[in-house]
Amino acid sequence: MTVIVAKTPRPEPVPGLVLVDKPQGWTSHDVVGKIRRLAHTKKVGHAGTLDPMATGLLIIGIGKATKLLTYIVGHGKTYTATVRLGQRTVTDDAEGDVVDTHDASDITDAQIAAAVAELTGDIQQVPSAVSAIKVDGQRAYKRVRDGEEVTLAARPVTVSRFDVKDIRRQESVIDLDLEVEVSSGTYVRALARDLGEALGVGGHLTALRRSAVGEWSIGQAATIGELETMTDAGSPLPLIGLTAAARAVLPAIDISASDATALGYGQFIDHATHPQWPEDAPVAAAIAPHGEVVALVERKRGKAGPVLVFAPAAPAAQAQ
Repeated sequence: MTVIVAKTPRPEPVPGLVLVDKPQGWTSHDVVGKIRRLAHTKKVGHAGTLDPMATGLLIIGIGKATKLLTYIVGHGKTYTATVRLGQRTVTDDAEGDVVDTHDASDITDAQIAAAVAELTGDIQQVPSAVSAIKVDGQRAYKRVRDGEEVTLAARPVTVSRFDVKDIRRQESVIDLDLEVEVSSGTYVRALARDLGEALGVGGHLTALRRSAVGEWSIGQAATIGELETMTDAGSPLPLIGLTAAARAVLPAIDISASDATALGYGQFIDHATHPQWPEDAPVAAAIAPHGEVVALVERKRGKAGPVLVFAPAAPAAQAQ
């Protein structure tokens, strides 16, 4: 007689966010794979891709916290970058072949400042052709690598801050060290390209480091090596807990115990006009009296309905 032994399900991982300082040469997926091994779970994702050339803050979600990543992606981001004027590349960064060169030595500091000013504020930006944007179901960068000409539509973005920190002149090229604060969906490679085009000499990105996403900064992040050392020593990964993460990402509304129970059943509650929930925020985090997030809610038909329930009612309780 064959005895079938049911597999014991793997326990739900402790949910939270890990702030990682991504090294150069790693893809964002590489980092996700590493955290999966360190956290012993497949329930891992990231908020906002960083190109292999780039370094800096990559926010990783574990367990139920992966459900927050969609909302984190929409937050503003801060970068430090270096742009080379006088050379244009096929990828708008240093990973692509140089396709055009111009002598930039006559470009003045005043001309650079004027061009930067034109790229600051609410602008229309054409994403880089080698971006991950899909065109007819296929990534734009894949089409470019296959030899296609790809032109993407301009989209509105906001460059809140575009500061030139240093100007270094080297024969026929100029290197600019920059710090930019931008809205979600802004391509810093495209800013480098457009700055070079505005000055008539071409430009591309030679270095990029993400220093902040929303309220989180690179100073709070750990390197891959530091995370490996922690787990090798038997320590858990340094997590921003689910509730703290939800509060940082979304408006938080305090609800009663009965409302928390109702949300656990997937029911609507009467909090569509909660004073802690701004009218322009489509989703809020519902915080129970014990201080933990129980659900994400959205306004529906004059009430607050659950978008995602973190603490569903137990099956036994539902049967009573």
